Amino acid sequence: MPMPQRLLFVYNADSGPLAGLKDVFHKILSPATYACSLCAVTYGATSMRPEWREFIRQLPVPVEFLHRDEFGRDYPQWRQHSLPAAFAVAENGSLTPFIQPEELNAADLNGLMALVRGRLP
Repeated sequence: MPMPQRLLFVYNADSGPLAGLKDVFHKILSPATYACSLCAVTYGATSMRPEWREFIRQLPVPVEFLHRDEFGRDYPQWRQHSLPAAFAVAENGSLTPFIQPEELNAADLNGLMALVRGRLP
């Protein structure tokens, strides 16, 4: 795979303050049934984990994050793709799956960082 223009991570959660509040409580009260493993490993109760923030800052490509509703709006042709997921974004804006939901669901934070490092040229 050539170097992507950027990486796009998509949460399996909707945007907005009310959805965010609901997610916080779900993660705390019932973490085993929380649907977004990407959120669970990269965020604490309310903010991005510092080691993840530093990791993405040091990557050779920019990283963008979208919520499920934003992703469906911006990339309607990918609306049926299972989430959470990560995509490589090419120069022309086209998406290629970069990390599949099954891989995200199985990874802890260190595993996720290793996946990203291993797939970037």
